[in-house]
Formats: sequence, C-alpha cells, structure tokens
Amino acid sequence: MNHEWLVNMLTVLTDWGYVGIALALMVEVIPSELVLSYAGFLVSSGKLTFIGAFLGGVIGGTVAQLFLYWLGYYGGRPFFKKYGKYLFISEKHIESAEGWFDRYGTIVIFTARFIPIVRHAISIPAGISRMSLAAFTLYTFAAMLPWTLLFLVIGMELGIHWEHIEVIGVRYIKPLSILAIAATFMYLLFSRILNKKKA
Repeated sequence: MNHEWLVNMLTVLTDWGYVGIALALMVEVIPSELVLSYAGFLVSSGKLTFIGAFLGGVIGGTVAQLFLYWLGYYGGRPFFKKYGKYLFISEKHIESAEGWFDRYGTIVIFTARFIPIVRHAISIPAGISRMSLAAFTLYTFAAMLPWTLLFLVIGMELGIHWEHIEVIGVRYIKPLSILAIAATFMYLLFSRILNKKKA
C-alpha cells in the first residue's frame, strides 16, 4: 500500500476530528484496521480523546454497514454484480457472505465481523433477505464495540509506528476469527438443543 497516499488521506479526514474518523470508516476506502490504529495514534499523541475516537469508530463502522445493508435491500445482487467493483466488493466476497448467512442465520452478522473476506460483505445478504433492520443494527453495533476497542488500543501502543498494523493486526485477527467461528457453532448447537427440548 502507498503509505504516503494513506497518510495524506487519513490526515485530511482526521483534521475533521471525530467526524473525520467516522467518515473514513463509512467510505471504506481505507481498511478499518488502519483508520482505527491511526485514531489510536492520535489518542496517544493527545490530539483526540479515547472516548471520542471510540464513539466515532463505533458509529462510523455501524453506519458503513447500514449503507451496504440498504444497497442489498433495494439493489439486490444485480446491483453489486454491476457496481460492486467500485465499492471494492467482488462477486467472490458476496458468494462467501451469502454462504455464511444462509448456513448460520442472523447471528453471523455479529461473528462474521471478525472473519476476513466475509466481514466486508456480510451486510449485503442481510439486506437482500430483508433481515430485520433493528436486529441487523444491534448485531452490527455490538460487533463494532470490540473491533474498535482492539485496534484503537493497538494504535495507541504502536504510536508513530501505527502503520505497521497491516502486519501486527494479523496476529490478532486470526485468533478473533477462530473465536468467532467457534462462537457461531456453539450458538447453533445451543439453539438446536433448545429446539429439540421444545419439540
């Protein structure tokens, strides 16, 4: 990745403070890990408060997914087949997300946020299938809490070396992915046991 371009883009956006952080996450031009780690660096340097950066990250990340939800709701799969490349979402991403959503149901809106490839597109099948907006928003908001906290803290720890999150973040995303998949299976198992008891 062109770090000069990245720094320039982040600097412009974060000049707007907490709103800039939210906007950077909404447009999804830069991966959320980088936006949040840079925000963490700004917190460590005293330019932003932790609470403000945290709220900006959670709200921005949630709104970004709501945008994809509505595109799925109103545009459906044909929209993304035609315009997905402009949103950096390929047909492969959508197919993977649809597979997860069909297999595991609405709970995957929370757990898939921690799984590479799937997390960027999982909102689309939720919109296409007309999932409840309230449930979708709740799951998405809940997932953004630990995600935002993790990368803000890492960014604070890295300080001026925040851009190394591309390498260091992998160490944290892999365990999160495993935990997310395990949580999904545990939820499904627990739900199946309950349904059998009710039957």
